[in-house]
Amino acid sequence: MKKQLCFCLFFLSLIHHSLNAQQHPPQVLLRLDDNGMNHAVTTAIKQVAATGIPFSSSVMFACPWYQEAVAVLKQYPNVSVGVHLTLNSEWKYYRWGPVLGRTAVPSLVDSNGYFLPSTKEFLDSHYKLEDVKKELAAQIERALHSGLKIDYVDYHMGTAVSTPELRAIIEELAKQYHLGISRYFGENYQTMFDVSYDAKKQEFFKRLGSLQEDKVNLIVMHVAEATPEMNALIDMNNKDQYSAAKPLVAMHRSAELSVLLSPEFKQKVKSGAVKLVTYKDLVQQYGLDTMKAPAQ
Repeated sequence: MKKQLCFCLFFLSLIHHSLNAQQHPPQVLLRLDDNGMNHAVTTAIKQVAATGIPFSSSVMFACPWYQEAVAVLKQYPNVSVGVHLTLNSEWKYYRWGPVLGRTAVPSLVDSNGYFLPSTKEFLDSHYKLEDVKKELAAQIERALHSGLKIDYVDYHMGTAVSTPELRAIIEELAKQYHLGISRYFGENYQTMFDVSYDAKKQEFFKRLGSLQEDKVNLIVMHVAEATPEMNALIDMNNKDQYSAAKPLVAMHRSAELSVLLSPEFKQKVKSGAVKLVTYKDLVQQYGLDTMKAPAQ
């Protein structure tokens, strides 16, 4: 009798745990970066948006293709839009510079008027904080004037928060323009960027199986279509994504796109195994006054 009672209690606990998991599934915030960097990235993000899932996407308003990103995102209210604050231009032969132009913020550019390729080169340069503030404010202004609803900011390659003084500028601008800041809501941060292209799918679903239940799980993704445009890109910073024999940049980014478009991920979302949220949701739920810089 005691054994039967113990079994019944165990069975009921399993049912309770299962029902509770269904009612309160772990929250996942997908942040798709580099939108507007080029055509191949924007069209890839459009494919994800067309599935209808809620996610956040950070637009590089300093890049030539940002206007296409704006046109695409206006069609998809399921996407929460952010500004990918940019102080670097990392691709060989494909470069961009400040929104304000080289003469307005001369301390931020190289001899050709482009942003420097790496965070280290930027920090080793003679950049002026007043130029940083002016340029990043201009990027936010361009975003706000695009007609898109802007919910948050984040920072390309981490450069804009790489010193306490730079981070203070980001926080000041976010407060000025009433915007959230990515990773300031206590998110459990992880990225697929450094995962090898042939292991991305397996690793992604492995991480979905071990999400934190008491936090929003932020997963940063970099997607693109594997087009000749992407195949030609050479990252001047990341040797792991450069090969003379293989277009590794395109392979990495198209692999991440395939994961998000896969039937397996669609089923995860449909079944309620995870709950997708956006930065628009976090701002509405927690408010801007609760934001706090992540531990360094």
